[in-house]
Amino acid sequence: MNPRIKAVRPNQDYTVTLTFTNGEVKRFDVKPYLGSGFFQELKDWENFNSVHMFDGTIQWRNGQDFCPDTLYQDSTPAE
Repeated sequence: MNPRIKAVRPNQDYTVTLTFTNGEVKRFDVKPYLGSGFFQELKDWENFNSVHMFDGTIQWRNGQDFCPDTLYQDSTPAE
């Protein structure tokens, strides 16, 4: 089982900086998802900026979320 999210910060380039329970800090790029269905609402900066931690992962105010395993596996180390 991959680590879960301990903290999240939205970035102006439509990435999120994630701190995991194992101490790793990584960036996840949300841009590839912004063109489809439910995630299109996140193109609006106010909606994107509403990201928060929820049950070991992240979620936006309209219910968009990602599996915590996807966040861990598809993110890159933060600089």
